Amino acid sequence: MGLGPVMLDILGTNLTAEDEARLRHPLVGGVILFTRNYTSPRQLTELTASIRALRSPALLIAVDHEGGRVQRFRDGFTRIPAMRELGKIWDEHPKRAKHLAQHAGYVLAAELRACGVDFSFTPVLDVDFGSSGVIGDRAFHSDPQAIAELAHSLLVGMRHGGMHTVGKHFPGHGFVRADSHLEIPVDERSYTDIELCDLVPFRQMVNYGLTAVMPAHVIYPKVDKYPAGFSKIWLKDVLRGELGFEGCIFSDDLSMEGATVAGGIVQRAEAALQAGCDMVLVCNRPDLADELLAGLSWEMPATGKARLAQMRGRPHAGTLVQLHEQTEFVKAVHEVASIGTGTAELPLA
Repeated sequence: MGLGPVMLDILGTNLTAEDEARLRHPLVGGVILFTRNYTSPRQLTELTASIRALRSPALLIAVDHEGGRVQRFRDGFTRIPAMRELGKIWDEHPKRAKHLAQHAGYVLAAELRACGVDFSFTPVLDVDFGSSGVIGDRAFHSDPQAIAELAHSLLVGMRHGGMHTVGKHFPGHGFVRADSHLEIPVDERSYTDIELCDLVPFRQMVNYGLTAVMPAHVIYPKVDKYPAGFSKIWLKDVLRGELGFEGCIFSDDLSMEGATVAGGIVQRAEAALQAGCDMVLVCNRPDLADELLAGLSWEMPATGKARLAQMRGRPHAGTLVQLHEQTEFVKAVHEVASIGTGTAELPLA
């Protein structure tokens, strides 16, 4: 049984019979973990092993682990600062900021991989216009070029740590005030305005080898009447056509308010998949997950299966404890700890 196009969450710190039944469904291809699924590195490692053992090929395992206020696992993990802290350093020392971003990416990825997580939904490539509370300090900077440079360094570090990258929220969530978790945001700007600003980090990151993209639940009415995640114009014409992106496209959570414009949960998933998403997410609503699995009919194309297969993390050796004993990793953790404290040293090269 191959991977299906749906990613779901689970209830707690270990798999229940209810979880296992859902995850064995042929439409399912991945699991996203949250803070409620975590108590310790050892528990997380056991949980991810049990998820992998359910299916062959194994389900993908993901998490929103960006740093700052969006870091799902904390006790036993290195504190990753909000990406805004790297942007502040960029303003004074761009070279140092890139150096630290690379270390942050390495630490973030290596720790997750040591516990069996395939990838994190990061980096945030949104431009900070100073208006979006839900984005806020998750954004690197207000300058698109600074975002591209810092995100590229983070990408290099994450690759070194064995993990792929997911750029979000395409084509940009930073301009609108509304939180798509709670409302249906509308961005009234023209395509040209978006292209000259918000698309810059995405375009450059595609060229740098970005593996996956997550579109925003935002409507850009001067481009399309549908939110980007349900829009063939944004996903097929712009992202794949104009930007030349060939990687995986994950929908944002279809249980969010910003997704309700597409109808019920089955209609939302169909709209996202038809628009060009390879995998759709349904989080924190087991009732909607069951409704989707009962009602969705979708045959995964070979290209989609190949894109999803690319999201697997690189094999890792050893536990999180053993990782923390490696000289290279300890040095990287020291560098990351200096971010935002004013004690970071300039890199030697």
